[in-house]
Amino acid sequence: MSERIVFHIDVNSAYLSWEAVYRLQHGSPIDLRDVPSIVGGDQEKRHGIVLAKSIPAKKFGIITGETVHSAFEKCPELVMVPPCYPRYIRASDSMVELLGKYSPFIQRYSIDEVFLEYIDTERPFMEVATEMGRRIREELGFTVNIGIGPNKLLAKMASDFSKPDKIHTLFKEDIPEKLWPLPVEELFMVGSRTKKKLNGRGIFTIRQLAELDRDYIHSWLKKPGLLIWEYANGMESSPVRSGAVPLKSVGNSTTMPFDVETREEAHKVLLAISEMIGLRVRDLDMCGSVVSVSLKNHLFYHSSHQRKLNIPTDSTNAIYRVARSLFDEMWQGEPMRNFSISLSHLESNEFFQLSLLGSQNKKEQQLDDVIDRIRLKYGQRSIYRSCFLYSGIDPVIGGVIMEESYPMMSSYL
Repeated sequence: MSERIVFHIDVNSAYLSWEAVYRLQHGSPIDLRDVPSIVGGDQEKRHGIVLAKSIPAKKFGIITGETVHSAFEKCPELVMVPPCYPRYIRASDSMVELLGKYSPFIQRYSIDEVFLEYIDTERPFMEVATEMGRRIREELGFTVNIGIGPNKLLAKMASDFSKPDKIHTLFKEDIPEKLWPLPVEELFMVGSRTKKKLNGRGIFTIRQLAELDRDYIHSWLKKPGLLIWEYANGMESSPVRSGAVPLKSVGNSTTMPFDVETREEAHKVLLAISEMIGLRVRDLDMCGSVVSVSLKNHLFYHSSHQRKLNIPTDSTNAIYRVARSLFDEMWQGEPMRNFSISLSHLESNEFFQLSLLGSQNKKEQQLDDVIDRIRLKYGQRSIYRSCFLYSGIDPVIGGVIMEESYPMMSSYL
């Protein structure tokens, strides 16, 4: 076997599958995978968004990321269960432990996706992939899609071809037949905005993108354009990294149960997220120098900005001030639903250059330390800013974004 072989293992409807398995093991008469069901939201208030859906739910037009309210309008008999992240992490760990029997080179891309470099020269890779899928199904109780290719990009694209419980291959010789006929938006890293740009110049399939002149797309879309052109041609060479990966960023996000329509409300949401990021980055004894803000409006259109700081920070107020400024640059007055902030380019906070406002930074640091100690001992709501009184907005917001535990692949893959 001379060609490199990479597997991409992707859990089918991960959160929902793991919930279904857990509930069946604990006596539930219903398999969530067999009925219209979702994971997400608030069971009583029916707020929040859909985190995962069953195949029967998909037939009603329910999509991941839409509001729970909208999902129930499409299917009033929908079964909804709340997420349990520790349960999902245990399920993910069990899968990775099983896959470790087949290769020492395993990279977690997310909680439900794994890359594996196949190095066994004695057994055919399709035989091993079939065995992997069977063991995960029989021993762990859920199913996976497995994509196989000569690099991580093609393996990942292959795993998305058709689901569930399938094995697909995508090698260089397969690209014209299997990859190029697909709509351009199905290519990894082509989002809605890039799709619009490409469509605007008559590029609707991956083949049309792949056949563009390399210098032309670089002059048009710069480095990101060159990247997707390479992906369209199956070009990608990052290694499958095993072992721990240095922490690159701390991020939190929230989808609000109502439309945020005023600047004042939006600023409070950003402040509440900044509170959580500040607490977590200080707990890591780190500070960061790049603040990024991502937004989704009520139609789920996405926008993002980031800013490089002159001095690394772990200050809640400093993070919030930059996030607020970035929001003001992006916001066009439309109702907002999803807010995300991340602090990246992390480094130890043991040594950092003090600014000319060093005394003010020292006061903020002391205040943050006191608030952290109180919250860690008595809970996040034990102390909070008065602006959140009667606002309907939690004073500390944000679930962990999984990029911390399972970082993005080198470069983008």
